[in-house]
Amino acid sequence: MEKNMKLATTEDTVEYCLFLLPDEARSPGDPKEIFQKYIERIMTQFAPMLAPYIWQNQPFNLKYKPGKGRVPAHMYGITKFGDSIEDEWFIVYLVKRITKEFPELVARIEDNDGEFLLIEAADYLPKWLEPENSANRVFFHRGELCLIPAPGRFRAESWLPTTPPTIPQALSILSEHAEEVLASESIRAAVNKRIHGYPEKIEASLHRAHCFLPAGAVVVLKQQPRLVAAAVQAFYLRDLIDLRACRVFRTFLPETRVMTLVTFTKCLYAQLVQQKFVPDRRSGYRLPPPSHPQYRAHELGMKLAHGFEILCSKCMPHFSNSRKSHMTTSPLWASFLESLKKNEYFKGLIEGSAQYQERLEMAKNYFQLSVNRPESLLAMSPGEEILTILQTVPFNTKELKKEEANLSPEDDDQWLNLSPEQLDQLLNDAAGKNESEPISKKEEEQNYDLSQISESMKAFVSKVSTHKGAELPREPSEAPITFDADSFFNYFDKILVPESYKSDSDDLDEEDFESLGSDDDLDFGIKEGGEEASLKGTLDTLKSYMAQMDQELAHTTIGKSFTTREQMSKEPLSQATSSNSEEEDCAAGDSGMAAVDVDLNLVSNILESYSSQAGLAGPASNLLQSMGVQLPDNTDHRQIRCKSEV
Repeated sequence: MEKNMKLATTEDTVEYCLFLLPDEARSPGDPKEIFQKYIERIMTQFAPMLAPYIWQNQPFNLKYKPGKGRVPAHMYGITKFGDSIEDEWFIVYLVKRITKEFPELVARIEDNDGEFLLIEAADYLPKWLEPENSANRVFFHRGELCLIPAPGRFRAESWLPTTPPTIPQALSILSEHAEEVLASESIRAAVNKRIHGYPEKIEASLHRAHCFLPAGAVVVLKQQPRLVAAAVQAFYLRDLIDLRACRVFRTFLPETRVMTLVTFTKCLYAQLVQQKFVPDRRSGYRLPPPSHPQYRAHELGMKLAHGFEILCSKCMPHFSNSRKSHMTTSPLWASFLESLKKNEYFKGLIEGSAQYQERLEMAKNYFQLSVNRPESLLAMSPGEEILTILQTVPFNTKELKKEEANLSPEDDDQWLNLSPEQLDQLLNDAAGKNESEPISKKEEEQNYDLSQISESMKAFVSKVSTHKGAELPREPSEAPITFDADSFFNYFDKILVPESYKSDSDDLDEEDFESLGSDDDLDFGIKEGGEEASLKGTLDTLKSYMAQMDQELAHTTIGKSFTTREQMSKEPLSQATSSNSEEEDCAAGDSGMAAVDVDLNLVSNILESYSSQAGLAGPASNLLQSMGVQLPDNTDHRQIRCKSEV
């Protein structure tokens, strides 16, 4: 673990580490004090984003972790994001920003899937990079993604370790060769695309809805809006034992309910809305008929109340009466509050107003939990926090009822309903396909070139394969072309000359395959002297074998299953593709057989297979899509079926 620093192993969990560069780490002083000051500075500087953020399960956090073995002392954090994948990518954005604001820091981040940043950029990774050799290679430094390369045949710098680097080696490389280890533009673009839009994206991920809640729950959410996540999760993951506490409510009584506006994340709102639940008759919660205009508000409030009651049933109140009085006298609080004002946390609100006080209370809670946190608060569960608020914060139910008349309108939840067109658009966006001008189905069919199928298949067949499988054609712009002509002819002779039959395997070694490259077309020259004559003789021998095989097959009926040139001349096709190669013409002429149009037969067979799929996934569509070929819908088949039904 120390050598390769394996991080997250728990499901739906992301872990992150922040290291000091070697020069900074050698500065005098206690490492714990140095890192504690960094933690205070980071949590204070990013408080305007972090304080109002509603986390699905656990918040972003940092703590000091002393050095152990070959892993130096560093800042460490772990967050369980659960069903909200956006929490994980928000943390990626935060870590990236931290390394930009503090250039002496280097960060790495993983989740239970491993190097998920590389997974996001899987289409653009170099071929040498495998899960087995990716440990301690991916870092954020100065706000940019870095990928420490492995030494290879064409890259043999002395500063690159031959094995996956240790953490000290990686930090030294990032300190001395920051520019050389920057990830490629395409890899960085893939990751940046995923986190594009933050921090503005945070507001778009929220949903505000009216809820008919007990007065105690309203007060709790005013003090700690983030506790809505704990209540939703408690209800969402309830079991029979939890529901026993909800037979008779002891904390959140139904007769105290008032209408209020609750802020959810879209993930939390969807989890709450999609749950079908009928309350126990003994609980006192009754719902109006579904046709009632406020049915949704009553249903949401009932579910949230059950979540709060479940949380409180598992714990006792945790009293800490002097915590806020001690907090406001802390020397950190003044600088923290000044940082909030500087970063426009209060959004121009008048000091002393109700909204200002709400945001100030939120900032105090964030400061207490994230910046100036005693161990007693770290041990508090959500239920203990709820009970503590109810015991320490006075409230008046009548005053809360008066606020119902001034509630802001709730957000539209039509985003829950996704049309097929919107789903297609989301899938196209995820795949990087952006169509600026929509094209009609008829126009798409008329403009479609069937030669794409034959050309893509030729490129696929011409690929070199290894024991790992055949490689799909790539765009020429994706990677530079590298080709070793001497090695190519050496391996070509091994395959074709009779001595190669003594080998145990016809496949190329993996190491040999890497040296050949894997781009679409490889241009090479014929070697001089005896090697050229030997190669030509071998090819002539193969041609004679093929001609003899054609002669034998001429006496069978297998040839009738193919479309020939003569048939094409008698029955011309509008979608016919390009002619055969010169080698095919020579072979057909020598044998006296009618020339077979390989391209036309290939396209016909693929289209027939695609049509038989009836719009479902199948071998033809999977193969073509993997090569970047997208066929239009088979409208002819639909028209024939409709006519037959009539």
